[in-house]
Amino acid sequence: MKKYVAEFVGTIWLVLGGCGSAVLAAAFPEVGIGLLGVSLAFGLTVLTMAYAIGHISGCHLNPAVSIGLWAGGRFPAGELPAYILAQVGGAVTAGGVLFLIASGNAGFDVSAGFASNGYGEHSPGGYSMLAALVAEVVLTMMFLVVILGATDDRAPKGFAPIAIGLCLTLIHLISIPVTNTSVNPARSTGVALYVGDWAVGQLWLFWVAPIIGGVLGAIVYRYISSDDQAAMR
Repeated sequence: MKKYVAEFVGTIWLVLGGCGSAVLAAAFPEVGIGLLGVSLAFGLTVLTMAYAIGHISGCHLNPAVSIGLWAGGRFPAGELPAYILAQVGGAVTAGGVLFLIASGNAGFDVSAGFASNGYGEHSPGGYSMLAALVAEVVLTMMFLVVILGATDDRAPKGFAPIAIGLCLTLIHLISIPVTNTSVNPARSTGVALYVGDWAVGQLWLFWVAPIIGGVLGAIVYRYISSDDQAAMR
């Protein structure tokens, strides 16, 4: 149970830190942290939690990562349901905490988005559903390539959390204007449920695209790393 609790707690930190920075601090008068600050916040949540719980649960914090690691031969299929349940539970819990905090401001309006992911009229930059789909698939694919490579036994030891955290930061810098950046179905679910309406209606894309991307990333990494392994033998 400890690793499932670790995933639950870790995902709380990811959603509270990342989405919390977007909701509470991104546009704060005069000292708002903006897009760069939100991107760093998401990366820092993964970096810090990877050092905190990586040795306990692997610090997936993301159903697409868990499924990608399974596809990459690094994670047993039997543990997927419990991991995904813990991740989604943590995200929804964090969404509730963030909702309570944000509601303390008289001007708070959950219908404004609450850091939800969206496309079309609900994309920050007005990007189409196809653009959102492509962005989420490709960026999640690259995220899994980095995760699998950085945690490979042949990679430099102790630096994986830094590479993975910076990768997530870069992903947000690229795609916040497109979808508000998901690459994580749990993160998307954790805030969409409090918005309801369009956020729940568009949530399907932020499950389907990251999972497809995660599996593709595993396939790509297994291919590019297999020749190296064969050459070493």
